Amino acid sequence: MGTTTEIEEARDWHGQLLDCANCERREAQAEGRCRLGHACVHDRYARRIDRCFRWNPDWAKDYLEHPYFETRAVAAKHVEVFLLPRLVNDPDETVRQSVAQRLPVNSKHLLALVRDPHREVRIRVAERLETKDLAAMIGDKDYFVRQIVARRLPPGHLVKMLHDRDPEVRKVVARRIGGEWLHTLASDRELPVRLEALRRMEPAQLKRYRDDPDWRIRYEVASRIDPAELDPLRADPEEAVREIVAQRLVASG
Repeated sequence: MGTTTEIEEARDWHGQLLDCANCERREAQAEGRCRLGHACVHDRYARRIDRCFRWNPDWAKDYLEHPYFETRAVAAKHVEVFLLPRLVNDPDETVRQSVAQRLPVNSKHLLALVRDPHREVRIRVAERLETKDLAAMIGDKDYFVRQIVARRLPPGHLVKMLHDRDPEVRKVVARRIGGEWLHTLASDRELPVRLEALRRMEPAQLKRYRDDPDWRIRYEVASRIDPAELDPLRADPEEAVREIVAQRLVASG
């Protein structure tokens, strides 16, 4: 039996007190397979529903059409995978998230969720799709979905994301794309993207950026360029740049 407090708090999704006498699973309580206020399929709290399905995984398939979205979402975590397609078009995004987390990565049903209207569902899809299918999400309207895509796409496919509208996505691209595209990203309108590109360049590639209008770019150049190429930066207008130049020249003898 549950504690007095647990039982007093045991309410359904309408806020009504639960009564085991009216439950279709009432025989299970006597067998210890559910417990009011702790493991109950009709409770309003997802963790209690989940505990009930963990104790009775064979029950989950009977609740895929339950009117409470949390019940359906938790049931989706426990049913056999072949039953999940029934929930791909569920009206609640929490349920569709549960489905997206469990569908096989090569499933046509997971691919169907690529265009889901809710970002959290598409995030789960982007995290799980096979890399060969990720190109379908390159143009997703949500920047975080596109970030995930940029982190997972093979580097050779990132050219399509060079000019993504969000700088955070372009930063991810700059960290992973082939070296032949770094000069393109080093001309980006956003400083953080340019810095990511420069940090991946070989010292011999940095010469052209000694006159960049932003001192932070010049500082990165001065920190890594061949000492023989430092002379034009001795008189840089930014003190931090002049200091790193002086330090490197001393160190190089």
